[in-house]
Amino acid sequence: MPEPEFILLGDAIWLDFVNTARGRGAAPPDRLPDPAAWDRWVAALRLRPDADELGFDDVRRTRDALSVLAEALDAGERPPAPAITLLNDLLGRSSGSEQLTRAGGEWQLRFAPAGPPPALVAVARSAALTLGDPLLMVRRCAGADCSLLFTDDSVTQGRRCCSPDPCGRTARVERRRGLLK
Repeated sequence: MPEPEFILLGDAIWLDFVNTARGRGAAPPDRLPDPAAWDRWVAALRLRPDADELGFDDVRRTRDALSVLAEALDAGERPPAPAITLLNDLLGRSSGSEQLTRAGGEWQLRFAPAGPPPALVAVARSAALTLGDPLLMVRRCAGADCSLLFTDDSVTQGRRCCSPDPCGRTARVERRRGLLK
């Protein structure tokens, strides 16, 4: 069975975006080699296209910065300042207004978007939500030759593979053989 064009296993839009430069195998292909591939990725995730607002070079630079952020989080390091600046710049492109809403019997001030955000703003929002959740861990797959990233929100934070098959099965076999901790 042929591999799909995009591997959407990151459990977060931003990690699916970062994973377009990663994959399974020794030399995974870049799944966003050109603007047409970016358009297909945006459509696959049902996001609002933002080709008119940003160039493809901006898309690639954003992916590179978010890759550095994901690597830092996987290593338990602090998020790099340039990545935070980039996220804040992208989040600043959201249009909408603050609204007072009642939730659980209490008044809260919340941002209400004017409409669906452009694709890179949705990616930035996904990354910001991950950073803002102290119980959500970013992990790199422990499967052989797999470099995909995913979020782990399990109670024990013991998830080690991007998917149960094939990476999870391979990792279990390697663990039994004593090759993987």
